[in-house]
Amino acid sequence: MNTIKYILSFFIAIPLLYGCNDFLDEKPSKSTSLVITSLDQLEYILNSYSTFYQESNRAAIYSSDDYGLLPELYDARANSYSVAGVQFATWDTENLPFDGRENFWQSEYRKIFNANMILSYLPKVTGSDQEKEQIKYEAHLIRAISMWNLVQTYSLPFTEANADEPGIVLKQSTSFDESYIRSTIKETYEFIERDLDEALKLTKNMDIVNNKYRSWRGSKGAANAFAARYWLNRNDYNKALEYANVALEAHDVLMNYNTDMRYSSIPSNVNVGGVQVPVLYPYTHDNQSDLTDMMEWKELYYFRLMYHESWWYIPSPELLSLYDTDYDLRYKYHIVDNYSFDRGVTNPPYEYPGYIFFFKDRIPSGPTVAEMLLIKAESHARLGQLSPALDAVNKLRENRIDDSAPNSAKYLTAANSGEALTLILEERRREMPFSQRWFDIRRLNNNEDSTDDVGAITRSFYGYNSSTVTPSTGIITYTIEPNSRRYAAPIPNTEIESSGGELTQNRY
Repeated sequence: MNTIKYILSFFIAIPLLYGCNDFLDEKPSKSTSLVITSLDQLEYILNSYSTFYQESNRAAIYSSDDYGLLPELYDARANSYSVAGVQFATWDTENLPFDGRENFWQSEYRKIFNANMILSYLPKVTGSDQEKEQIKYEAHLIRAISMWNLVQTYSLPFTEANADEPGIVLKQSTSFDESYIRSTIKETYEFIERDLDEALKLTKNMDIVNNKYRSWRGSKGAANAFAARYWLNRNDYNKALEYANVALEAHDVLMNYNTDMRYSSIPSNVNVGGVQVPVLYPYTHDNQSDLTDMMEWKELYYFRLMYHESWWYIPSPELLSLYDTDYDLRYKYHIVDNYSFDRGVTNPPYEYPGYIFFFKDRIPSGPTVAEMLLIKAESHARLGQLSPALDAVNKLRENRIDDSAPNSAKYLTAANSGEALTLILEERRREMPFSQRWFDIRRLNNNEDSTDDVGAITRSFYGYNSSTVTPSTGIITYTIEPNSRRYAAPIPNTEIESSGGELTQNRY
């Protein structure tokens, strides 16, 4: 694969060219071609969070029912949608393999390469055995998460029927000669579980330095939080609950939206037909390159952020309808009215909101305290334990709903665990739109509980070809059925070509 070959050639001499940062340890040397010999140098690589934190998963962003693909928005300004965005949002298989901008496959294998490089150097460097072990477990966590992201994106959901379908390439070294042949889905998940078992041996806690959580480094909380996410997806609710509880014991601090959130103090107005229209952002929008606000977001166990190149997470009408617009502070701060004007939809003007978290392009995708409470709530509900399920979800809502709300608006109530499950899954969408919804649809449509099925997703939009949207074709209905093979996104054709034919495309 192009990515693996590029990274390997770049690191032959191990030039430690990672950017300096206030939050990082000092460079182990000023040399630009330093061969790794000490544990400090491996620590430096792990501290270079810019190498690991960004997740540019367009398949996840565009494909779920959280994303709004609206003909009227296109009519107002065609540039509201890129052709690749439309292709992802309509589950295209013909054109996307040749999209030259798709880099999620590359970026996740780049992280895997770094993890493998660290594992290969560990036996050769100086340092204490105890410190080496913690770095080893951290590298396994990095690899497990990236393998997970890849198989969740480019392979079908894991079911008994799909076990022998193509998974992903299991890269375990930095060698050019390692095979590019895809493992099965079952083999991929077994590999992830072995890495996860190693990662769960992490014992160090997450440090806080100058009010910044060192969540870019692996910790006991991070490993258990990812394990809870993994086992929820595998429908093992006892294990999901177990690991969520351990994660919450390690770190359970929530952002209280009543006291910890505020609007930006930087005025933002857009000229719309000669009138200055205000766009009110949360304070987390203010910094694009300064990651301080992101580092201070105390709910994150592991610093991974979804990145969206278009700078517009367009919420679907269905997603918007789930929020209590009077009392839900997530709606108040994250659903930004008039955002379409900011993106240039002013002639003719068409008002539509955007979902904003960090700046315009990033939202949390790593596991959080909020996610652990939701996993705990869902697991209890699926195990028939109504009271603890409601306790867990309502602990989250106490920190998300306006203090002025009546108890009937603040707290969820249910007569039985089935009703509670429905409410908890809706809360999960409100809390984690875009970042986890596509993966949730995959699991909900394929677990043993038919009552939570999302079913078919349907969109109505114009036609398109490889390079542009074609309104002249009129409105077309696009549908993805629950058992569609398009739940596995196409692998970039450049990767298939560079593998010499070993890597195979998904079958549609």
